[in-house]
Amino acid sequence: MTGNDDIRIAAVAPGPGDRLRAAILDGAASLFPGYFALVMATGVVSIACHFMGLRPIALALIVVNWIAWPALWALTIVRAVRFPDRLLRDISDHQRAPGFFTIVAGTCVLGTQNVVVIKAIAIGTVLWWLGLILWFVIMYTFFTAVTVRARKPSLARGINGAWLIAAVSTQAVVVLRGVIDVASPPPDVVQFQVIAMFLIGCMLYLAIIPLIFYRLTFVPMHREDFSPPYWINMGAVAITALAGSILILRGDTWPLLGPILPFLRGFTFFFWAVASWWIPFLFGLVLWRYVWMRDRFTYEPAIWGMVFPLAMYTTSTYQFDRAMGYGFLDPVPRVLVFVALAAWGLGMIGLIRRILRPLRGQPAPRSIA
Repeated sequence: MTGNDDIRIAAVAPGPGDRLRAAILDGAASLFPGYFALVMATGVVSIACHFMGLRPIALALIVVNWIAWPALWALTIVRAVRFPDRLLRDISDHQRAPGFFTIVAGTCVLGTQNVVVIKAIAIGTVLWWLGLILWFVIMYTFFTAVTVRARKPSLARGINGAWLIAAVSTQAVVVLRGVIDVASPPPDVVQFQVIAMFLIGCMLYLAIIPLIFYRLTFVPMHREDFSPPYWINMGAVAITALAGSILILRGDTWPLLGPILPFLRGFTFFFWAVASWWIPFLFGLVLWRYVWMRDRFTYEPAIWGMVFPLAMYTTSTYQFDRAMGYGFLDPVPRVLVFVALAAWGLGMIGLIRRILRPLRGQPAPRSIA
C-alpha cells in the first residue's frame, strides 16, 4: 500500500462527527414511539427514592431526565421533519401508535418529579399545561387514526399492554396537578377537569383490560409475546390508584372533592388491589419465559415499560397507605424501591451499550428503537 492510498483511505473514512450524525439520523428514523417511557421510568424511580429517603439518587435521576427528555424531543422533531412518512405510518399502527402516549406521560411525570423532589412548582405548572395540550392532541389523533383505518389487524396482532398507556397518560395529568396544588385549591374549573380526567382514565383501563385479558387467556401466544409492555397491565392500574390517593389527600383543600370522597376511597382501593393481583402473575410469566423456556434476555426500548410499573407500584403503595391511613403497608415500598432501582440500572446499561455501538463504528442493531 502506498502513501497515496493511506491518504485516500483517511479522506473517505468516517470521522466521529460523521458517525454521530449518522447515529442521530438513524435513531430519529427508527425511533420507537414509546421511548418516552424512559423518562416515565426514571421520573417515578426518582420519586420513589425521594419518599424512601434515598435523596442523592432522586436528585441524580432528575439530571438524567433533563438529559433524556430534551434528547427524545429532539429526535422526535428530527423524525417529524426528515422522516414524516414513518411518523405518519406509526400513528395508525395498532402495535406502535400507543407508544405516543408516553410523550404525554413522560412530560407529566417529569413535572411531578421536579415538584416532588425539588419543589419546582413553576416548572411543574408549565409541564402540566404542555402535558394537557399533548393529551388532547395525541388522545384523539390516536383513537381516530386506528378507528378509521381501512385494514385492521386481528385482536391477537393488534392489542397489547401498550394500549393501557392511554390510561397512564390520563392519570399522569391528574397526578401532576394534584402535587402542584397542595396548600391551596386550583380554580373550580381545574378541579372539575382533573376529577373528570381521573374518571376517564378509569374508563380507559376498564375498557381496554378485558381485551388484553382475553388475548392472554384464550389466544395462543409464543414466549416472545410476553414482552415488557404487559407490565403496563399493572402500571396503568397502579398509577390510577396513585391518582386516586392524591385526590383523597387533597380532599380537605379541594372543595369539589368533598362530596365524592367515599366513592374515591372505594374506587382507589379497588385499583390498588388489582395492581397487587397482577404482580405475582407477571413475575410468573417472566420466570416462565426466561427460566423455564430459557429465552435470552436482551435490551429493547420496551424494557422501560417494565421498569415504570415496578417504580409506580412502589410510589402508589406509599401514597395509598397515607391516603387511607393504614400505616402497615410501609414495608412494601421500602423493599420494592430497590427492585425498581435494579431494573432501572439494568435498563440504563443496555441503553448506553446500544447508543455506543454505532458511535464506535460497530454494526448498529436494527434500530435504536
